[in-house]
Amino acid sequence: MVAFPGMGQVILDENQIPVDPKEYHNLSSPYNTTLTFFYNLRPDNYEPEAASKSLSLSSKEKAEAVKLTIKLKQIFDGKGIYVRLNEVPNEPNYLDSLKNNQARYFFDAKRLPSIYLEKKGREWKFSAFSVSQINELHQETYPFGTGKLLNLLPKLGNQVYFGLQFWQLAGILILILMLFVFHKVITFLVDRGLLHFLERFNYGETGEKYLLPLARITSIYFVVMLLSLFIRLLQLPIEVVSWITMLISAAKPFIITLVFYKIVGIVAVYFARLASKTDSTLDDQLVPLVRKTMKAFVLIVGTLYILKEGLEIDILPFLTGLSIGGLAFALAAQDTIKNFFGSIMIFIDKPFQVGDWITSGDVDGTVEEVGFRSTRVRTFRNSVTYIPNGKIADATIDNHGLRQYRRFYTTLTITYDTPPELVEAFVNGLREIVIAHPDTRKENFNIYFNNLSAYSLDVMFYVFFRVPDWAAELQARHELLIRILKLANELGVRFAFPTQTLHMETFPEKKSMVPEYSHDAAGYQLKLQEFMKTEFNKKDLN
Repeated sequence: MVAFPGMGQVILDENQIPVDPKEYHNLSSPYNTTLTFFYNLRPDNYEPEAASKSLSLSSKEKAEAVKLTIKLKQIFDGKGIYVRLNEVPNEPNYLDSLKNNQARYFFDAKRLPSIYLEKKGREWKFSAFSVSQINELHQETYPFGTGKLLNLLPKLGNQVYFGLQFWQLAGILILILMLFVFHKVITFLVDRGLLHFLERFNYGETGEKYLLPLARITSIYFVVMLLSLFIRLLQLPIEVVSWITMLISAAKPFIITLVFYKIVGIVAVYFARLASKTDSTLDDQLVPLVRKTMKAFVLIVGTLYILKEGLEIDILPFLTGLSIGGLAFALAAQDTIKNFFGSIMIFIDKPFQVGDWITSGDVDGTVEEVGFRSTRVRTFRNSVTYIPNGKIADATIDNHGLRQYRRFYTTLTITYDTPPELVEAFVNGLREIVIAHPDTRKENFNIYFNNLSAYSLDVMFYVFFRVPDWAAELQARHELLIRILKLANELGVRFAFPTQTLHMETFPEKKSMVPEYSHDAAGYQLKLQEFMKTEFNKKDLN
């Protein structure tokens, strides 16, 4: 079988070909010119001279008319332009209403805008401008000298197996092997070279976790590019090439979308490290929200890009409908939008951070997470409360986590029979305990004997702790109260509680139950000094 350099792809249905040869040897309409050009380049009817008559050739171009005709056919084949003969107008006086009513016919105005038929006199031919673009378009379709393989590959053999010629089957196997080797080589270079380079700068773990997946996806993109470059040389049936071209066109933006999706993850890791170096915990929560927003944006834009550039779907009606439907959606989702902007205001105003103890209305607990719609609060019952951000942005929030000091106020009640000298020593001891404690505020505390209640002498104990959280506050309270009890035991101070006392006359043979107190103030001060010395020396030793 003879190899025809322009045999390419058969795009014409046998049922559409007229019986009369005059129909595909005239140029009276776009239909007849298209039929003349493509049918006369079929393997079973290979007449390139007849096909070349459909080109508007200058005097210089007539010498290479056949060569230009074959190249033009190869351009159609390489770009996967599927010419449906039944869609080509068969009107001699056809006018393109989309092109200012000009006597022109475009086969594919998007992928092949410079190739079109134009009426000159009574004949329809490929325009002179189209003919002048053939060499440039051919080099663009078959770059890096691959166009030479169009004439070399058929020399491998033309025997037909499974509906394909031997050289096409051999080319498919060579292409698969080449893609496999190419992918392995790039993967090896990425895994070894890139990882080794990153390890030298102590970024090996980050590179293996984040950059290697990104590099591998990028290598797949190069494989797809290589496939799109060499699949054109096999000159497969136009239906197959058309589908493969569409899939490759969709695969390119899809892989690019995946690359940017991975890049968002890497950028989020970088932001998370920056956030971990700050004192605020709210920006730690902001990073996941930014990551989710950026990923959603990449997916939306990537999907539209795939539909428009890959699948060649007109997305303008979709966007128009989306803008109209968006208004209805916004009205139906007022609360959701309100919550979203509420979350933005929370991140701007920063009324609280993750980990803060807040009180807002009936909610009292620790902030665990701030999301797009709601804020999650862990209550002290260990239950979880979700507060809509729109509501919390308008609510009054008491942020206990922003306190610089934590107040501790209580009243120490001692019995009425306590002598004034002992009360004075006891109050002085309480002050010494507060001053000696490492977590109390030294410049602002109040400890005074300030009330005579119904059953006790009341000592106000009003101090502040400089501690980071509630657990540390409880520990500080515990330490103070333990030392207060020890001080009371050491000095002989008794704490009062609501009682009724019946006083009876004492008998000679029985002592009174009321303890006898010494009125020696110096003795009480000595006991206080011994207590403080013993107690805090004990702490220093520990």
